[in-house]
This record gives sequence, C-alpha cells and structure tokens, in this order.
Amino acid sequence: MKFSRMLALSCSTAFFGTLAAQAETLTIATVNNDDMIVMQKLSEQWEQATGNDLNWVVLEENVLRQRVTTDIATRGGQFDIITIGALETPIWGKSGWLTPLDDLGEDYDYEDIFEAVRSGLSADGKLYAVPFYAEGSFTMYRTDLFEQAGLTMPEQPTWTQIREFAEKLTDKSKEQYGICLRGKPGWGENMALITLMANVWGGTWFDMDWKPQLTSQPWNDAVSYYVDLMNNFGPPGASANGFNENQALFSSGHCAMWVDATSAAGRLYGDTSKVADVLGYAKGPGEVTNIGNGWFWAWALAIPETSTKKDAARSFVKWATSKDYVKLVAETGGVVTSPPGTRASTYTDAYLEAAPFAAMTLKAIEMADPSKPTRDPVPYTGISYVIIPEYQGIGTFAGQAVAGALAGQTSVEDALKSAEANATRIMTQAGYIK
Repeated sequence: MKFSRMLALSCSTAFFGTLAAQAETLTIATVNNDDMIVMQKLSEQWEQATGNDLNWVVLEENVLRQRVTTDIATRGGQFDIITIGALETPIWGKSGWLTPLDDLGEDYDYEDIFEAVRSGLSADGKLYAVPFYAEGSFTMYRTDLFEQAGLTMPEQPTWTQIREFAEKLTDKSKEQYGICLRGKPGWGENMALITLMANVWGGTWFDMDWKPQLTSQPWNDAVSYYVDLMNNFGPPGASANGFNENQALFSSGHCAMWVDATSAAGRLYGDTSKVADVLGYAKGPGEVTNIGNGWFWAWALAIPETSTKKDAARSFVKWATSKDYVKLVAETGGVVTSPPGTRASTYTDAYLEAAPFAAMTLKAIEMADPSKPTRDPVPYTGISYVIIPEYQGIGTFAGQAVAGALAGQTSVEDALKSAEANATRIMTQAGYIK
C-alpha cells in the first residue's frame, strides 16, 4: 500500500471521527481464522490514527463461543468488542445484551451491505453487529484428480455421487483422501455440516411441536452415511478436524474434495496453497432433496452493552467492516483475499476476475434461505443451526455424540438417542414441549 494512501486513510477525521481526548485500551475477542488474523495485523493503522490500543484475545472457534457466551450472559464486561455470528446476534440483540450499531454514519454506507446479511444480524429492525465477512457453503474439489480419474463433478452433486468420487480418489499410500469434512465437535463445527446432511436426507431438528427428531430415519441415514464415508475415505483422526484443520489439509493437497464454507476459497489461492491452480467448485451436495443443502453464516463484530468504551469501540468496528478496509486488504494481500460476502462494492470486475469462485460464493449466500431451512415445515429459522437460545447447548452436546460415533466410541444409533434425550430434556425445561 502506498504511504500516501496509508496516511490519508489513517488521518481522515471524516472516517475515524474526532480523535479521542483520552486514549482507550479496548479488549477484543475474535476467532483464529485467517481473515481475523489479517485484521489483527492491519489494525495497527487504526491504533496509530486514533491513539487507542487493542488488547487481542484470539481463540479457537469453540473456545471463543464459550468464553463470549459466558461473559455476555453473566454481564461480565470482559470484552469491548466481540466476534459473533448470525445465530447469536439476533438473540442477544433482542435480549438487550448488545449495543445497536445503526449509527456509524452516512459514510459507512449501510446500503452497500447485502440485505440478507443485514437482516441476519438484526433484531426488531435494529442492526446489532456489523459483518466482517459472510459465507454460504459449497463443494470444493481438485480438478486435476478428477481429470486423471476420468470423473466429472456435476453442478449439483448428491452425497451418493460424492461417495462414489471419494472411493475412486482415495490413495492412502500417498496420504491422499477422497474427502475431508468437519469432525471436531461443536454446534458451529461438525454440527454445521451434519445439519445440512440431515436437511437433504429430509430430516429436521424439531417437528412443529418442538419435539426433537434426532432418532428419525433421515438423521440416522445421514449420520450413518457420514461416519461410513469418513472412516473409509477421510483422513485419520477426522474427529479432531474443524474448519481450520481441513483448510490446511485441503490446501496442502491431501483432500480430493471438501464441503465447507465459501469463505475458504480466497485463502486457497494463497502463496502456501498447493492447489491454487486446480480448484473447482460445485453446489453443496443434496440427496433426497436439495432444500437446506447450503448454509448462511456471517462472522461479525459487536459491542456488548456492558462496555464502558463504546465510542472507541464503534470507531474500530466501523473501520474494520468498511469499504475502505476491504480495499486495504486487497492492496496489501491481493484482491482475491478481500473479505467476501458482505458488500456489493467488493464485487468489482477486478475481484470477479481475480477470484474464480466469487460469483458462485455470492450465489450460495443469496440462495440460502434461513426462513425455509428444510423440506418439511418447521417452527424455527436457521439452516445449519436453530435460532433459539437453547440451541448452543443442544447442538454442542449433539456434536460431541456424533464425534464419538465417528471415532468409533459409540454407535450412530446410540449417539443419536443420547443427543435426542438431551435435546428433549432441555426443550421441556425451557417450556417448548408441553
């Protein structure tokens, strides 16, 4: 980035607002994803421009969620800025735990943020978090391996086809695995994927009376398929692999296919990736139905209501999610690394040309409909999760049970019985089940 532009961005009082009379130290909790690590590095410019300092708490995804949830629910006040998503934001905003973020100024250009993303981070018409990046999910695959094997990936594959491909593309003597999928337990880790699989086998988390359906035939079919697929054609120790671990496996050439977040694509074109020139993309797999085969998610920045440094916190979240920040990332790391899925202005001709995945990732986000997550009617919204306060506990327990089945510690049937019993107990205690 040219020094003149850095100076202009750093010193623009129109962008940063009036510099604080007294410097603040803000504590920010975020996830250890690549995009957030870039944000941490670039944030020195905001610190220099405002005189404020950032105390970074960078955590693995499951740990971040646990720490932030505990702090926000107990009003602990440990953090001034938190990284949360499209599940927590509307619930916590409605509960009065978050500071509304509708007042960042006309220059922030709210209309530039995709409507689906704004809606997913709002409650009762108010925006409670601003999006750092948004994502859908899709199928990534190695075009070179498919060509060598004489295989063709359809635009809309089924999980049955995915298994056929995985079998033909697995060569364990080369540490080449037909497929890598999330196995690490957590409502936002393995259960994000498992829920999509249950959706397309025709399953639901709950029926219209809020009774858990985890022992239904669709769930049994989906999880049995998943365990068989991963044990035969996945990498060893898959129950420990989440998003970051699978990204490392895929980018280093160990996976023929990977079904996961569209946000991963930009990082697969980095300098350390061994597959940058052989990447192909398809829609998320379907099976009995295609409804609910792709998720919607947004990692976003929010300010807890307990923060005593809200003005400085607003300044940072505005900077880190602005159009100028997207440009800054493009200029320092390459346009392909721009935070995806949030702003229309990101999708310039230069970005679309540099990022072959851009159009498909945007379509995946636009096609995901949290209001219709499953084939059959359900009382909830959310595709790869259920937007109710109780879901974090229910989903985490289910994730642990499924990971146990994947690791061979229990049967699929017993894992699902245990998960359903836990869900039934929680939903009854919460008054959903009469």
